[in-house]
Amino acid sequence: MTAIAIGALNAAPAPLANTAGIIPATIAMVVIKIGRTRSEYGTYGEIVNMPVHAVVKHPENLTMEQAAASWMMFVTAYGGLIEFGKVQKGDFVVLGGATSSVGIAAIQIAKMQGANVITLSRTHAKGDVLLQKGADFVIATKEDDVTAKLLEITNGKGVNLVFDPLGDKEAAKIINAMTQDGKYIIYGALSHDDIAVPVFPILGKHLTVRGYELFEITTVPEKLAQAKKFVFDGLASGQLKPEIDKVFAFDEMAEAHRYMESNAQIGKILVKV
Repeated sequence: MTAIAIGALNAAPAPLANTAGIIPATIAMVVIKIGRTRSEYGTYGEIVNMPVHAVVKHPENLTMEQAAASWMMFVTAYGGLIEFGKVQKGDFVVLGGATSSVGIAAIQIAKMQGANVITLSRTHAKGDVLLQKGADFVIATKEDDVTAKLLEITNGKGVNLVFDPLGDKEAAKIINAMTQDGKYIIYGALSHDDIAVPVFPILGKHLTVRGYELFEITTVPEKLAQAKKFVFDGLASGQLKPEIDKVFAFDEMAEAHRYMESNAQIGKILVKV
């Protein structure tokens, strides 16, 4: 929504993403019982309409705020790391934008799979927070030699998987430190820049560089069902824990967007109706 507001993305989606609330009424062929809770798109309002495929019951151990924070962050990270990244135990995983809600979700999912998590931040200012959230290593892209640090951390083997929401100039530095058959998954373009990547490492190491969108999961029923189960089970067991930074009132919507643009948040920003 912020990218659309500043004119960086030409799109007109229904405002807001995921939500939590009570289902007061159902119509033909709806199979989820009245009174259960749901999460999905187009939710700037007190009452919203949702197709049944976009509705999911959240675990009873979650508050409404936690439920609203959970689905996009965890399903997005699930798709990148599990469905397409095929992360394995012992892998070295690089996460950009790691203090975002999806970044923190990715830390948790990667650790669940037994991976070694390397987070990227512009400076070391948020380093302690990232380590507290489960990261094994923190690299400051404005302060460290990114390629050298990645090779040092991996004992020269290189990283197996990259999950990147930025699409910035650091991509080339990371690609130069990837291992054979590594995967570089880009799920955002927060830098708003075109980037150049080194071709020879991609060819010589048989790297996969691909774009990824959440809709690759949510528009395929089988994949969506698997994602829902993974996230539901993780939330119910406590292995996945939504990180909420701040909750705004509905009439503070503009302030919430300004706060998001400040990049000061650690986790999810919520608006309560």
